[in-house]
Amino acid sequence: MCVTCGCSDDADGKITNLETGETEHNHHHTHTLPDGTVITHSHDHHDHRNHVHDHETSQIHAKIHGTTISLEQEILGKNNLIAAQNRGWFKGRNILALNLMSSPGAGKTTLLTRTINDLKHQLPISVIEGDQETINDAQKIKETGCKVVQINTGTGCHLDASMIERGLQQLNPPLNSVLMIENVGNLVCPALFDLGEQAKVVILSVTEGEDKPIKYPHMFRASEMMILTKIDLLPYVQFDVQRCIEYAQQVNPQMQIFQVSATTGAGLDTWYKWLTAKVMNYSNFITT
Repeated sequence: MCVTCGCSDDADGKITNLETGETEHNHHHTHTLPDGTVITHSHDHHDHRNHVHDHETSQIHAKIHGTTISLEQEILGKNNLIAAQNRGWFKGRNILALNLMSSPGAGKTTLLTRTINDLKHQLPISVIEGDQETINDAQKIKETGCKVVQINTGTGCHLDASMIERGLQQLNPPLNSVLMIENVGNLVCPALFDLGEQAKVVILSVTEGEDKPIKYPHMFRASEMMILTKIDLLPYVQFDVQRCIEYAQQVNPQMQIFQVSATTGAGLDTWYKWLTAKVMNYSNFITT
């Protein structure tokens, strides 16, 4: 169980390679013993040799004899180790990885497909698409011509580093490229899980409340940039842009903020300039 929001770890995780049509299943099961010990193990049906019972990292006691062991520290600690491996993998191949996060319906996929179509002749872009179910968004990404794999988390509310590691095995993004990770729609848990990315980007639409940055401060504090989307709808919705920006800067004074419309193209040049500059700076850092 996710200690942040309570989502189930018994989810049937699934990775679909849109290029080959191959699907890999991974079942996670949690059992509670009579003494309160929690044991988690996985059944990987893609390769039965990976059927592992990891007792050292997953035997966790909750409130035994007045002593509480932090489940969150155990989960995040294991995740961070894999994230560090992912980060090294990206650096070794000069791949800029960005973690795109938002609430459901904020416009991540629309912005992503527009970005790929506009920049695909300048930047090689691959995508890991995260959703609880369906490959709908991955199909939209595939139509742009870029490589994409879909990760379905089942009842899980976020991607984690292990999922990204497995997704990369299927995706195999090219050297000297950009990897866009579209996280599951959620403004809480995705911010807590390091995936090995170079930067987190939070996407907020004007169809949401302008107080989201102070309602979900960790998400906005963890993100290097906020993209305010659907600004073409501002004449039709009650949304105070300036107040939203003030709230975001209150939570994260260093945050860069762009206002865009993926439908009309307004403001996209600022996002594209940031992205291309990020690629250049990352490449220079790797090669020096």
